[in-house]
Amino acid sequence: MRPSVAMREYLAEIYRLQEYEPTVSTTSLAERLNVSAPAVPRMLKRLKSAGYVKHIPYQGVELTERGREEALRELRRHRILEVFLVKIMGFTWDEAHQHADDLSQGLNDALTERMAEMTSYPTRCPHGEPIPDAEGRLPEVNDICIINLSIGHKGEVSRVRTHELEKLRYFATLGLIPGAPVEIVGRAPFNGPMRLRVGREEVVLGAELTQSLWVT
Repeated sequence: MRPSVAMREYLAEIYRLQEYEPTVSTTSLAERLNVSAPAVPRMLKRLKSAGYVKHIPYQGVELTERGREEALRELRRHRILEVFLVKIMGFTWDEAHQHADDLSQGLNDALTERMAEMTSYPTRCPHGEPIPDAEGRLPEVNDICIINLSIGHKGEVSRVRTHELEKLRYFATLGLIPGAPVEIVGRAPFNGPMRLRVGREEVVLGAELTQSLWVT
């Protein structure tokens, strides 16, 4: 049985959350998917019955291998659609995620592959996240959150890991988009503000924003 649209959405979100924590709580899922707390256990029961997730007592859920395969398939659809929306349809990167959420429900593999062809088979979405290939393999990504680096580090923006519209718009005004050269020129102690050189300009970011910025 192939997963429903709602099941696909849950699997993709569990995958995203598992990048930060081994097991995913119902609270985290409810917040990220903007659904009621009682709705999550019902869906997780369906996913577990279908063999897509397993429950870890007192911790939460994690994807099975089958669930991971479906999650990567859904992420491929979503991220290729984001690239299509930006490159072909002219939407901005802050608009792409929400439109992709709305439109990906009707996507099938044939449409996804045609969009991939039209956008020259991209390996990253507009925010820098890796796009699984048609076999579910992820391209290798070697980057690190900039908050973990010290003064003097030079690199390139790899990913901007947020879907919040205002944050994405602000990053864009500063030129902090994937591919941009960046250097850490100063930082306050105890996770205080960080001063960056972006091209020829200097900008200051607080801890909340630096947590979303990943660099090579």
